[in-house]
Amino acid sequence: MNEQTETKREEEKVNEEVVEESAQAEAAQEQEVVAEPTVEEQLAAAQAQVATLQDSYLRAMAEMENSRRRADEAIERAHKFAVEKFAKNMLPVIDSLEKALEVAGDEKSPIIEGVEATYRQLVKAMESSGMVEINPVGEKFDPTKHQAITMVPAMEGQTSGHVAQVFQRGWLINERVLRAALVSVVQ
Repeated sequence: MNEQTETKREEEKVNEEVVEESAQAEAAQEQEVVAEPTVEEQLAAAQAQVATLQDSYLRAMAEMENSRRRADEAIERAHKFAVEKFAKNMLPVIDSLEKALEVAGDEKSPIIEGVEATYRQLVKAMESSGMVEINPVGEKFDPTKHQAITMVPAMEGQTSGHVAQVFQRGWLINERVLRAALVSVVQ
């Protein structure tokens, strides 16, 4: 029995070697087939890569242009509205000068003339900074620019929904409301 077992083992060994050799031969054939792409295949692959890179480049350029445009817009807004906080703090000063001139009436003393000159200079400085006052007497009520304090009955020549009286003028800064005008509106 020993001889038969040895013979069987030798046959199995030979069979394993044959199977291994045929597997190596098949792998070698596959490598030969896959190993060398044709010139056309190489050209097509290179063209696809160029198209991908060109698309990436165009997208990066567009993103850079958008970023530059957004930065320019932010700088422009900052320039337009940089004076906003200061201007808001100056509005009570203008109001006080207006009240002083209102109380003085027609009196023409040097002090009143100085207050008038100061008021004119301050208003001119505000306007040169892009501010415009809102004095809407007789205009149609606009809730984006006016704040209604009271409603008054319509008198002769007044139209419903229009501003009858201005208690405190409002201000715009570069077309944006800095302070709404305090008004009474005709019923």
